[in-house]
Amino acid sequence: MRLCIFDDNRLGLVQGELVHDVSAVLDALPAGRYPLPRHDLLVAALPKLRAPILALVDGMPGVPVASVRLRPPVANPGKIVAAPVNYRKHLEEAEADPATFHAAHVRKIEETGLFLKATSSLAGASDTLRLVQPERRTDHEVELAAIIGTPCKNATRETAMSHVAAYAIGLDITIRGPEERSMRKSPDGYTVLGPWMVTADEIADPAALDLSLDVNGEARQRANTRDLLLDIPELIVFASRFYTLEPGDIILTGTPEGVGPIRPGDVMQAAIGGIGTMTVQVG
Repeated sequence: MRLCIFDDNRLGLVQGELVHDVSAVLDALPAGRYPLPRHDLLVAALPKLRAPILALVDGMPGVPVASVRLRPPVANPGKIVAAPVNYRKHLEEAEADPATFHAAHVRKIEETGLFLKATSSLAGASDTLRLVQPERRTDHEVELAAIIGTPCKNATRETAMSHVAAYAIGLDITIRGPEERSMRKSPDGYTVLGPWMVTADEIADPAALDLSLDVNGEARQRANTRDLLLDIPELIVFASRFYTLEPGDIILTGTPEGVGPIRPGDVMQAAIGGIGTMTVQVG
């Protein structure tokens, strides 16, 4: 299934170029009261909602995807976990350009570890990316995002993938400079997730997906997830050794070589095989 959150937080099932409003199934989610859970209720309930969603959409007319506002497909992630320099060629380009990539941040991922982004940085494909410090270099980074579906602590390589509910395209927008990654990558809107989430059963091999990103029609990034230094199971094992992963947590798996600056007025088009394409305006 391809599921999106659109307009005024409606739930949609995307089929072809149409989105079908299946928000009625949200009535099955538990009512929230204080203290609210630390996980995303929709993602946690996806297995039991699959049949009702498919039954509801049968014969239902849809509206063009292009006519709706696409919001982040995960509304309430407890954590956004990100992997730095997780493609060898990106590590090489960072090492070769110390003027842009601060030396303190250019190390192997096994040495650096993972980092967290603020959940307030989350944005959807239809949101305009507003650069908060346009006088500083700000770069695009396209990444495969894995969305956790079940609680996970101290996972093994053999069990890790059973905890993945879905995948999406992620843009990890980055201000270059000496500050810690979590600060430079966490301004509002600097984690773009979309255009929808694709349930894991529809992605035959997440370790063989083509990624691309163009800016104003110019090719910037081209890679395949087979080139990850730490693949998705290894990232889940690594992360779950330090904290419990909960339904709705997002793992940004790292960006390949070709990162470059973006400026107000630019248009980014990111694509990942098996997921789709999203176009994001820079303001």
